[in-house]
Amino acid sequence: MVVKVFLLGFLVVLPVMILQRGLLLWLGDNTLIQVFGISAGVEEFFKWFLLYHVIYNHTEFDEPYDGILYATAVSLGFATVENLLYAWAGHASVSMMLMRSLLPVSGHAMFGVVMGYYMGKAKFSEEWRSKYMLLLSLVLPWFWHGVYDLILTKFKHDWVWFIIPLMAFLWYGGMAKITRANNRSPFRLLKREEKVNM
Repeated sequence: MVVKVFLLGFLVVLPVMILQRGLLLWLGDNTLIQVFGISAGVEEFFKWFLLYHVIYNHTEFDEPYDGILYATAVSLGFATVENLLYAWAGHASVSMMLMRSLLPVSGHAMFGVVMGYYMGKAKFSEEWRSKYMLLLSLVLPWFWHGVYDLILTKFKHDWVWFIIPLMAFLWYGGMAKITRANNRSPFRLLKREEKVNM
């Protein structure tokens, strides 16, 4: 299932690009609309939609940590094709591709962690809380993706001073979410102290 979801991340790039191009022609090049609506909004919605309809009710999604696993897989599949297309169409240099492997790829991974964490909470929560968590699983990655894109768009020369703290924050928060989801897993590896207490 992880490989399947990763490959679906590949396939979703084409409809995303077509819709983004159409919206760009229709809505113009307003920066906020472009970064939050056309870029972050479309990409995160398609990834969320795919996860919700393919994996959310699947029997393989049987613990909160699985949300992170599948959301990160689809995000990395998407980022892989996005980077390949960027390299091919933009004739990118090796240094540019190295930078893209560090920032956009890890950015997509962290947006996936946020999405999957809240989707995992939604799956194993009561009715009203489940809907709230599902909403967060879409809104929070969309927001952080939009902030990421806004920094790269607005700060052409000194973006590094803003993007590094943002990425550090997302990584720190992402690792904490992974730890919390793993601690709730019935399939986790038990620590020595936990085995003793059992």
